[in-house]
Amino acid sequence: MTFNASLRLAIAVSAFAFIPLSAREAAAADWSIKEVRAGVTGSIQARSTFEPGFFPTVALYFDPLDRANAVTWKDTLLRPRVNVGASVSTAGEASQIFAGLAWTVDVTDRFYIELGFGGAAHNGDNEDDGTNGPKLGCTLMFRESAAAGFRLTDKLDLVASIDHSSNADLCEPNDGISHAGLSLAYKF
Repeated sequence: MTFNASLRLAIAVSAFAFIPLSAREAAAADWSIKEVRAGVTGSIQARSTFEPGFFPTVALYFDPLDRANAVTWKDTLLRPRVNVGASVSTAGEASQIFAGLAWTVDVTDRFYIELGFGGAAHNGDNEDDGTNGPKLGCTLMFRESAAAGFRLTDKLDLVASIDHSSNADLCEPNDGISHAGLSLAYKF
């Protein structure tokens, strides 16, 4: 697949993911903040691309497609939540802002798993200049995430997460950024 074909495919998939299920649902969507997650992550990359320090991370979750009222597993798949957030480096490495969709599946009444996909923008090093740390190629990247959460109370969860951002080989180089960490989630 050529670069242009890959780029068109990536844009089409991203655009499709953000199209509301219907115009009526978009007009009636509730864009109030449903959850705030705050925590800290750290780099889990190899030695040459490892980022020192830690990364305070905050994410806001919205439920405009009404995932909270999904009844079947099909409803759950068709109603992801929307999230936006930021991850800030404490050691001058790549900080990120990100946005995407998150699919949450309850395993038990208290335990759940979550998968996410979206995009990110960073202020890291795009050029292979011989310094340590990831070389990211371009500022805009795709971002994937996975999490496991445990409901401590009706309002508070403990969430372990892992995320990866990269440019999907649309730019050179493409070391990517990978983090893992813990956060507390407060639900409104």
